[in-house]
Amino acid sequence: MLYEGKAKKVYRTSDPDELIQFFKDDATAFNAQKRGTIHDKGILNNQISEHLFQLLESRGIPTHFVGRVDDRSMRIKRLKMIPLEVVVRNVTAGSLSKRLGLPDGRELFPPLVELYYKDDALGDPLINEDHVRILKAAEPEQLPVIRDLALKINEILVPFFDERNLVLVDFKLEFGLFRGMIVLGDEIGPDTCRLWDKSTRESLDKDRFRKDLGKVEEAYGEVFRRVCQTQ
Repeated sequence: MLYEGKAKKVYRTSDPDELIQFFKDDATAFNAQKRGTIHDKGILNNQISEHLFQLLESRGIPTHFVGRVDDRSMRIKRLKMIPLEVVVRNVTAGSLSKRLGLPDGRELFPPLVELYYKDDALGDPLINEDHVRILKAAEPEQLPVIRDLALKINEILVPFFDERNLVLVDFKLEFGLFRGMIVLGDEIGPDTCRLWDKSTRESLDKDRFRKDLGKVEEAYGEVFRRVCQTQ
């Protein structure tokens, strides 16, 4: 094992350019102050991420996905991670609503892109491009590429989820370098996306765990069904 995070474990392989990413059932919120388990979350997130990575690859977005290993694991390119979380917001919710005193549910057009510095000890603070420069978290020429990729991913995912009666409220992306190219890494699913049912506005993501709304497993299962099984 090379690394263990809040939701995944990463293992070396015999190929120095590839790793195995294993999805756990562990759930955390509020910078790991709240912890729990979501039964079979790892299985669902692995397959949802696989499906979405393949979709993005088919539309010209470079990702770290290589192939599925088993129900809980995928083979990925080994990236040199850029210590930024890139959040794309299409609708006001969560921390944005709290920070700006806005009601949940206001549509944002064009979408809002935010940068957070990946540092658990600091609580992953919201930063701007000047902070990125001071922290040397990314090269100046990389930021426009990252922003462009994030918005292109949003343009692909919003209609994809809409066709499945889901609103992509906001989502977190992480990027890394593979042979000098900026590549999408980490995962995409109910852990990293805020998803609402389009008809009822019911939350179908990790907010159900954060807010003790119940039926967490059912929500993840419903996203899996709509993403991976709906034709």
